[in-house]
Amino acid sequence: MTPADHRRRPWLAQYEPRVPATFTPECRTTNELFERGALAQPDTPAFLYFGTQISRERAAGDARALAAALRGELGLRPGDRVAVMLQNIPQLPIAFRAVWLAGGIVTPVNPMNKRRELHHQLNDAGVRIAVCLESLYWTVDDVRGETPLEHIVTCSELDYLDDQPAALDGHERIDCPGGLPFIDLVERHAAAAHLTPVTPQPSDPALLTYTSGTTGLPKGAINTHANVAHNAELITRWFDLGAGDVTIALAPMFHITGIVCHLASSAYSGTPLLMLYRFEPGEMLRHIERWRATWSIGPLTAYIAMLNHPDFQSRDLSSLTKVAAGGAPVYPAVVEAWEAATGVYIHNAYGMTETSAPTHLTPFRAHAPVDADSGALSMGIPGPNVDSTIVSIDDGSELAPGEIGEIVSRGPMITPGYWNRPEETEKAIVDGWLHSGDVGKRDQDGWFYLVDRIKDMITVSGYKVWPRDVEDVLYQHPAVLEASVVGVPDDYRGETVRAYVALKPGAHATPDELIAHCRELLAVYKAPREVELVAEIPKTLTGKALRRELRDRARAEASSAGGFPDV
Repeated sequence: MTPADHRRRPWLAQYEPRVPATFTPECRTTNELFERGALAQPDTPAFLYFGTQISRERAAGDARALAAALRGELGLRPGDRVAVMLQNIPQLPIAFRAVWLAGGIVTPVNPMNKRRELHHQLNDAGVRIAVCLESLYWTVDDVRGETPLEHIVTCSELDYLDDQPAALDGHERIDCPGGLPFIDLVERHAAAAHLTPVTPQPSDPALLTYTSGTTGLPKGAINTHANVAHNAELITRWFDLGAGDVTIALAPMFHITGIVCHLASSAYSGTPLLMLYRFEPGEMLRHIERWRATWSIGPLTAYIAMLNHPDFQSRDLSSLTKVAAGGAPVYPAVVEAWEAATGVYIHNAYGMTETSAPTHLTPFRAHAPVDADSGALSMGIPGPNVDSTIVSIDDGSELAPGEIGEIVSRGPMITPGYWNRPEETEKAIVDGWLHSGDVGKRDQDGWFYLVDRIKDMITVSGYKVWPRDVEDVLYQHPAVLEASVVGVPDDYRGETVRAYVALKPGAHATPDELIAHCRELLAVYKAPREVELVAEIPKTLTGKALRRELRDRARAEASSAGGFPDV
């Protein structure tokens, strides 16, 4: 690496010696990614589902059989979109793989979505075939007549199990008239599982992954085969994954983090993938100990939940040595608490749906610095093949280290654009640079710091307040479990700061105490003028606080009260 490269990309000096500045991916498509593991290790477990092991050979065979069913019985054509609306169960990775073998495009659907959201996604993506849980069949069937949807494949979370675990007590099989049972399709087409798979181009779409919609109507980001394959290898290289590792599906695999950092990276690295239907902290702790699981990345809220679970101290978590967080803000106080309890550091990472998961990561075995001005933990440094910088929110010019602006990145993991949204694509991607909509800064050594979303900025008497700054301080209070900060209208100040806070079990703190705590550590205009204690912070399933929901609630309350009271 030349001195010029280090001046332009100073973060390269932070790389471990084994991590290259650039690499050419070994796999060009997701099909190559999955075949690699199946051919090399057919008898090893692909999935650990509660107490059941499922071999790579069986998973590959079932995927090929389902692909034959999709192409034959269901009439899937290359380029068709298939919605997959499942929790973390074996049918999800098998369905993804089958769709890709058949030449289709997967559009993952959040199982929590309601009729309106499902209606939008199926119509926007032009979905003809859906794969869903039996318990969601009637929700999906309800929009069949108003969308292009023709076929619904149904899955039970009780399939693939040797024994029904206590976590699924009360779960039963559900009759779905008009649905096509997943297992029946696989069995019926097993003899045709030798079909010749479609060979996609690296630039072909593998996924239409819809943005969470926390700031507006969800858009379908196109994640190509090359996007997914690149970042699966990036994760594997960065965290040195391989023989002896067990990947934990901590994040939901209908989200880009789960798809790339769990599903795809486990296929590339040849590591078993541990799935537990839905995240429940006690069950997760038990199976980490049972399977000697080693690696995961997930929302910080999952680590908070495990830290505060009564079984945390009694479980042997010594195998869990490769830990990262992403998908939502990571607060230094929580990272410190986890390290104090386990001896293992949570490595911060940053990415988006549009970047096929991470662009920035904290080097494995390193500790990210904390910004002296704001107290924010660095979100990491750009990974191999990534260029990133900070540009002015006003005119797009590149900013110097220490200056606050918009985070922009380019590289082989960046989406080519949004599905049927050329205008949105043009706004988001300029000369190959993806404009994230996130505000941040970088230092002289190439560490990047996330400040906040541009749309979440609060303006108090002309001063800019970033909710993340206030939340960082709230998390330093020993009684605080979760916090989220929003701005609400104020006749005098323009906007004022309001905090929603959930306390740790058994802890006590009054709103006045929390406000005083913030005023000790923040400029007075940044400190919340009102704190509302809540049982929990509303979040997406990926752990992001739904600030828009809180903001709307606060503004409605302020409007009905005729203003916002001083405290």
